[in-house]
Amino acid sequence: MVNLIWAFLAVTGIIYAAFNGTMEDVNKAIFSTLDEAIMITLSLAGVLIFWLGLMKIAEEAGLLAGLAKIFRPFVKRIFPEIPEDHPALGYILSNMTANMFGLGNAATPMGLKAMKELKKLSGSDKASRSMITLLAINTSSLTLVPTTVIAIRMKYGSEDPTSIVGATILATIISTIAALLIDRYFHYKRERAMRL
Repeated sequence: MVNLIWAFLAVTGIIYAAFNGTMEDVNKAIFSTLDEAIMITLSLAGVLIFWLGLMKIAEEAGLLAGLAKIFRPFVKRIFPEIPEDHPALGYILSNMTANMFGLGNAATPMGLKAMKELKKLSGSDKASRSMITLLAINTSSLTLVPTTVIAIRMKYGSEDPTSIVGATILATIISTIAALLIDRYFHYKRERAMRL
């Protein structure tokens, strides 16, 4: 669906430029930003590879397992309907850990695997309570190290690219708490409506 929206916006912009007589400006904008887009992609790829390497080292050293142990009681409270040793819990913990380190691309496969396991657990085509909660948490994504934003700030010559870490932690804590509160509100509201 998102692809259709982007395609629609691009086609609409090109048609508008053709009728408005600004097609030359559109061409200049496209070709002048291609170089910059490729450079940003390459610099982000470098940062992502670095952090993924650190994540792999942390995993081999047992740090991720330690983090998972620390967060397991919290995750168990957030997802009470998931059995204790179900694979979905491991995927959820891996997803959340990757998001904390700003590795959204690394977190996505774990989130998808968690969703697949949660779908098996629910046995239904409808989104279960756990699936909705995971989506809310994953979207708000508590972040301790915003690696992508730091890389972009470094690319554009920021004097202190890591100065946003504190604000990022505060903002993502607030967004995650808000996501959980909204999730719980609608869950209990739906439960109450079903009982009436």
